[in-house]
Amino acid sequence: MTVPFFAASNGSWIRATPCVDGDRVYVAGMRDVLACLDVATGREIWRVDFTQELESPLPAFGFVSSPLVRGDHVYVQAGSGFVKLEKATGKVVWRVLADGGGMMGSAFSSPYPAALGGVPQILVQTRDELAGVDPEVGTVLWKTKVEAFRGMNIVTPTVHDGKVFTTSYGGGSWLFSVDPTQADKPVEQVWRNKIQGYMSSPIVIGGHAYVHLRNQRFACLDLATGKEAWITKPFGRYWSLVARGDRILALDETGDLRLIRATPEKYDPVGEAQVAERESWAHLAVAEDELYVRDLEGLTAFRWK
Repeated sequence: MTVPFFAASNGSWIRATPCVDGDRVYVAGMRDVLACLDVATGREIWRVDFTQELESPLPAFGFVSSPLVRGDHVYVQAGSGFVKLEKATGKVVWRVLADGGGMMGSAFSSPYPAALGGVPQILVQTRDELAGVDPEVGTVLWKTKVEAFRGMNIVTPTVHDGKVFTTSYGGGSWLFSVDPTQADKPVEQVWRNKIQGYMSSPIVIGGHAYVHLRNQRFACLDLATGKEAWITKPFGRYWSLVARGDRILALDETGDLRLIRATPEKYDPVGEAQVAERESWAHLAVAEDELYVRDLEGLTAFRWK
């Protein structure tokens, strides 16, 4: 399949990051397929085609949401909804938040496990809503509207101090207070800021969210107030962000890798290296002292010193 023309520059191939669980890896195929492979051999253990299993339309951008493994099950946004499967067999247990496919098909954001108000749940950001879903039975515990241009809710929401932070293309940035035990009003907006994330899921360190924005700038938001601590000049269109302690590694799609000290005082770059000559849209992978970068032509491994 071929993705829409405005997304074609980064290829018509898999957009979801695989998930490894012991001796198995779960990987999404473009045509709304989830496959379980043996880590050692690559042998296929099972495969689910959601367009056949759930009679859902083929998503225009392919399968984008990364799998989440919890206990004996795997959770994904696929099949025009949020789906729970048996991780041993691939059998579909349930589907909720079905959206009918919409103009562009299934949602992009990846599921995020959390406990809010003492209630275990999985955060699911659909194309137009943020919801909390009971991981056992699939009950939608709460949901709230998240505005986004053409349903481009791409980032994975995150939790800080018992509250949910998210941001969207065409919408803004929000902090929500959630308590599923309050049946009349389980979710309330704490604040909203006009700045818009895009594809890069934010990093939260020390009560601040570090967000790569739709306008290609990098910003630091105070999660207590929703105010910007600082905003930089424009960089590339996409940053893959990983953190350790107060350090952030940011891989620009141009192939520039930046090491940044996370501080609300100022944008504080520590170092920079060119790690790819072609565009790199895949998520940066860190394994102990090694970095793995996939660009449009191949995979490169670096050793961190």
